[in-house]
Amino acid sequence: QVQLVESGGGSVRAGERLRLSCAASGRAFTTYTMGWFRQAPGKEREFLVAIDTSGSRTYYENSANQRFAASRDNAQNTVYLQMNKLKPEDTAEYYCAARGGGLSGNWPSYEYWGQGTQVTVSS
Repeated sequence: QVQLVESGGGSVRAGERLRLSCAASGRAFTTYTMGWFRQAPGKEREFLVAIDTSGSRTYYENSANQRFAASRDNAQNTVYLQMNKLKPEDTAEYYCAARGGGLSGNWPSYEYWGQGTQVTVSS
């Protein structure tokens, strides 16, 4: 299995950039597809982007915001979410997650989850 710890959240102004990190522990990290999700108060969990085991492919669904880009550094056991041109509506708690299967935006299929990190964007 894998344990996930996020960092990089905080409060920023609209238009700024923010990079979230998800540090993973576990020998099998490189076998996991990684995904990023967010959830705002009173709203459903939203899939953002997934990245495959090697980092060579990413996956977005139709409603995904491509201002957000995923990458991974398997040598450092870390996955990143680069968020550009942030807007107040991006305010949410952001989660990274891992699954043993392939690329997916279906949150119940992800087996392991980070603790979440809050991102607040002010106008």
